[in-house]
Order: sequence, then C-alpha cells, then structure tokens
Amino acid sequence: MSDSSLCFASARELARLIRERELSAREVMAAHLGQIDRLNPCLNAIVAKLDDAACLALAEAADHRLASGDDVGPLHGLPIAFKDLEAAVGFPCTRGSLIYKNDRPLEDTVLVERLRRAGAIPIGKTNVPEFGMGSHTYNKVYGTTRNPYDLSKSAGGSSGGAGAALAAGLLPIADGSDLGGSLRNPGNFNNVVGFRPTVGLVPIAPSTLPFVGFLSKGPLARSVGDAALLLSVMAGADPRDPACYPSNPAGFAQPLHRGFGGVRIAWSPDLGGLPLDSRVRDVLGRQRRTFDDLGCEVEDACPDLREADDIFLTIRRWRSWATHGALVGEHRDRLKPEAVEEIEAGSRVSGTALADAMTRHSALLERMRRFEERYKFLVCAVNQVPPFDTTIDWPRHIEGVEMEHYVAWMKSAYWISVTFRPAISVPAGFTSEGLPVGIQIVGRYRDDSGVLQLAHAFEQATGFGRRHPEPP
Repeated sequence: MSDSSLCFASARELARLIRERELSAREVMAAHLGQIDRLNPCLNAIVAKLDDAACLALAEAADHRLASGDDVGPLHGLPIAFKDLEAAVGFPCTRGSLIYKNDRPLEDTVLVERLRRAGAIPIGKTNVPEFGMGSHTYNKVYGTTRNPYDLSKSAGGSSGGAGAALAAGLLPIADGSDLGGSLRNPGNFNNVVGFRPTVGLVPIAPSTLPFVGFLSKGPLARSVGDAALLLSVMAGADPRDPACYPSNPAGFAQPLHRGFGGVRIAWSPDLGGLPLDSRVRDVLGRQRRTFDDLGCEVEDACPDLREADDIFLTIRRWRSWATHGALVGEHRDRLKPEAVEEIEAGSRVSGTALADAMTRHSALLERMRRFEERYKFLVCAVNQVPPFDTTIDWPRHIEGVEMEHYVAWMKSAYWISVTFRPAISVPAGFTSEGLPVGIQIVGRYRDDSGVLQLAHAFEQATGFGRRHPEPP
C-alpha cells in the first residue's frame, strides 16, 4: 500500500493488517507522519505533537509487543491525537486557553485511559476553541484550524482539529466530545462521521457535575464502521462516572448491515422552522429519496421541541459558571468575549430558574418519548449553514434572520442535545462551491446501534464520504 492509501484506509483494515502482521505499526505511523508534515502546517489540526522520532519509537514498541505474543487491543498500532479538552499524561491540556497553556496533567481521563489500553498510539492533541465553547476552532494558544476542503473556511468545533485531521488523512481515528454539537458539527463541516452517543453511554470522568448538562463523548471517523469500532472501546460503565449506565460495548464492533423496510422515519430538515441556509436545504432535499430507496416510510414530522432553546441555554450557562466562574475575575483579559459572556450569563441563573429549566426538560423528554412511539428515527440538518469563513467568529445571519448569540446558528444540533438521544452526522453531499454538508440521523433513547446501522446504510447508498479533499 502506498503512503497515501495508508492514510485514507479504514481504521478497521489498518488494525487488522497490523494485528495479522501484514503491515507494521511503524509503517502506518511513518505514512501518517509524512501526511502531517505535508498538510498540518496549513491546517493546524494537530497541536502539541511529539517529534517524529518519538512517534516512530512508540510504533516500534507496539510492533515489538505484537511480535512477543502479547495480547493487544482492537486499536493496536493506530496513531491518535486526543482532543485538547482531554487530560492525557505526557501532553499539555490547554483547553484552548492561555490560562492553561502550561498545564501538564498527572492523570488520564477515563476516555484517554481506554484508548491507550485499546492500543492506540498517542502522538499529540487536536485543536479546540477556548474551553470548547462555540463551533469554530480558534484560540490564542495555537491559532485557527482550517477546513481541508477550503482553507478559507472553518473546520467547525469544538472537535474541529479532530475533524480536519481525519478528513486530510492525518489520523485514522479521533475522539471528541459533544455538548451542543461538537462531534456532529465538525463531522458535518469536514465530510467525516461524527457520532454523539446517548448521554450516559460513554463515561465522562473526572467530572465535577456528572448529572448536570448534556455532554456526551464519542468517536469521529471517516466511516460509520470505524466510528462504531471506536465506540466499542469508549463505551461501558465505569465506577468513576455514576451517571454512566451498563451496556454491551462489544456489540458496536459487530457488522452494521441490516434492512430498513417499513421503518418509519420523521423528515424535518429545519426542525419545524429554524432558518436554514438554502445551500444546506438543497443538499439535504436531494437525500430524502435515499431513505425511500432503503425501504423506509418517510413522513414529514417533527417532535415538539418547544423550550429546547431556553432549557439548553439556561443549564449550559449555569454549568459554565459553576465550572469556570472563578476565571472571569482573575483572567478576564485572557478570555474570548463569548466565554466571558457565557460565564457571566450563568452567574445570573437563579436556583429557581435552574429548577424550572430542569422541570421543563423533563416534560420535553416525555414529549420526545411519545413521538418515538410512531417514529423510530428523526432526520434533520446537522448545521444550519455550510462551512463559513475563518475570519468571522460565528455566523451573524442565516437567510436574513439575525442570530441572537454566538451559538444560535447551531440550534439544529443543540436542540437535539437536549433530547439526550443518540445522533450522528454522515456525509450527505456538497454545495456548488464544493463545501461538505452532512445529514443528522437521530435515534430513540439508547438505540445507538440502530443509529449506526441506518447511518451505515445511508453511507453505503451514497458514498459521499469517499470524496477526499484535494491537497492544498
């Protein structure tokens, strides 16, 4: 295999070839290091990278363990760079903030621990916006991550570095996290797969607020199959996260093929009337027939998501204040304005307002459950806009409608976060300018396997994910 084909091979295939010793981890590492050396200077996707010699030494050690007959994990020999919101021993954890520029963690998060145990070889971190706030990856520590399909456009966020690295062949797999769209949005912007699991499937530890909020950690990959493989490593209860429920992670590594004849799907690209860029609407509109061709019964329908906006913003702002409030007084001049605004808004959320938001959240979840008695899946937009210019902080208008705050343009993602349901972004086509557009498939509570299976069927029927960016 050529270096180029290695860099765009599936993670499942690379892991198999390494495990069967038809390919060495060193060869895989060398190919990806070459791609990183060529493309990362203009993409700025991978940060805090080890030098090439250290990376190759880690790969050689992985080959030695395999040759010695040691048991190896399902990701053995695959290079990975952890999201820079994850604490990982041996790497800085800046959170995209100057405040933490020199932070060197002494312990791994549970997610990092599992990825290491599965045999992935850590070589660096992937870039994020400050504290993961917003879906455009730029910060004062490392700068801006650019979209491989158009270097003048955003790679999304907060897992923007991960999405861009996958799309450009710098990594075969990547981890991410998603509170308001941070797995799905970069998947969408970079023509890769971003899967937000059901809240509680993947442990989030350490966490100061394990039962509050909408955060979910999960995989990014160039295919649904690779995302499922990665999820099989990430998922599963851990005593350090009391909010994580028991599951069967090994099931996600099983084949994804299944039929969808007669499965009823709700079709609502704009979730009942959100402003949607005409270019996104056009791309998605062409894909309704794909679900028809898969045998699905597709109906125009939308769950009752009233108050999702206020529920999300109230709880998110309060959580931001509880987590980062002390930083505003001491480091205000080092924080981006949107972070200051978010944290200070959280300081004004009263206990009564928080309790009211949680009560209304309970009612929304019940409405969603009743909606799912008729529909097994919901299909809608991931992002309301295609990738936008890197020179702006966030889109101010969509089809003439003013966005009232810095995440208002991504309601199609964070309204789904409020449902706690599994949701995936799968490549769905390109605008006339060649910018990627993904489609969002949402499943019933804890039906993560079903979402992966339908996404896989859509992916196989359309093949948009096989279109890679041209080298700059």
